[in-house]
Amino acid sequence: MSKRVGLAVSALGLCLMGASLTVSASAIEDKYNTTCFACHGTGAAGAPVAHDAKAWSPRLEKGMDVLVGSVKRGMGAMPPNGLCNDCSDEQFKGLIEFMVQ
Repeated sequence: MSKRVGLAVSALGLCLMGASLTVSASAIEDKYNTTCFACHGTGAAGAPVAHDAKAWSPRLEKGMDVLVGSVKRGMGAMPPNGLCNDCSDEQFKGLIEFMVQ
């Protein structure tokens, strides 16, 4: 019986930890507005405009890992990490997913 309780507590802890790592949609939108919008909201310096499926389609074909790598290394006029030096890979993925919607 105590082994089951221990497993249940461990499982609950992992679930709660996962929930805290999930990037919320509102946090992503806020981060987009403060770090990405200047270029991706306007197309400045050739950046693909957010929510423009045609502009994002060829980029998405490369896969999410390649896109995140491009953000982290910088690409074209975009500096390494965009303007988000404190973003995690998960946040970069969330930002990309937000912009391709």
